[in-house]
Amino acid sequence: MAESCIECRIPIRFYEPGRLFISNEDNWSFIDFQTIKEAEGKLELVQDNGLIGGIGKPGDQKPARTAPLRDVAEWFSHQEVIRVIEKGQFVSFLQPIVETASGGVYGYESLLRTNEEAAIPPGRLFSTAQKLGMHSYLDKQARESAIMARKKHIQDGQKSFINFLPSTIYNPEFCLKHTFNIIEKYNVNPDDLVFEVVETEKIEDVDHLKKVLNVYKREGIKVALDDVGAGFSTIEMLEQLKPDYIKIDRSYVSFCDQDKTKQSFIQTALHTASNLGIKTLAEGIERKEEYEYCREAGIPLAQGYYFGKPSAKPVNNSQLV
Repeated sequence: MAESCIECRIPIRFYEPGRLFISNEDNWSFIDFQTIKEAEGKLELVQDNGLIGGIGKPGDQKPARTAPLRDVAEWFSHQEVIRVIEKGQFVSFLQPIVETASGGVYGYESLLRTNEEAAIPPGRLFSTAQKLGMHSYLDKQARESAIMARKKHIQDGQKSFINFLPSTIYNPEFCLKHTFNIIEKYNVNPDDLVFEVVETEKIEDVDHLKKVLNVYKREGIKVALDDVGAGFSTIEMLEQLKPDYIKIDRSYVSFCDQDKTKQSFIQTALHTASNLGIKTLAEGIERKEEYEYCREAGIPLAQGYYFGKPSAKPVNNSQLV
């Protein structure tokens, strides 16, 4: 069966769902998703040659979609992410957080990853979920995966830092019931949990964020602000939101031992947080000198590759430094 593209008039043929066809005048090729992935670096060349891609199904009178091959590859990519989210093919990687004074493990941050079968980079996973309006469901999956990983790998008394997106929690009393049920199901002590606000989008409704944090606190769970110094997480917000922890953004921690401006910001953040009874964590530490500066400055907690990379099966060693 053949029709002409309504835009370019090149003949279009329809085959079973999930098959891509491309045409350049009378030359036809048939490509599945794996081929697209393998040829990803060559898509620009194909597009420059004027090839048109389309997706259709038997019996269609008009193409379901016609577009440059790059856009068609994106469509296939979305289908892969949708399948992964629907099947829940996730695992939580855990990165250690240490007490600077002792070098001992204070807890772990849970970072959502797809399992080995899916193998989708986290940046692509979250950006695609955002485009498709599935970020709320993905965020819920991330919380559940983190709690399951905690039960399996983390000792009682050590903290679990779990990311969440405030914009996905429309009504905290309703939306967080699933999370609280999972905590009860796995018999996790709420006092061992720290839910941290992720700075991936601008937070405009501070009152709504306060409500979300207060619901967590009411259930005996601690809360944290991530990336302080970047985005909305400014020092001025600390008094309004009253988190239990703040994480100083890695941009201020990197080479802080050599930069007076960064040192000034760190001191101001630490002083403000201490006055409000908030614990400070320096994230993104990769060098011994950064760790030593933060420890001597009085920052109680630290995180970064210097102590360990995220792993599905972390070494639960009480002493890392």
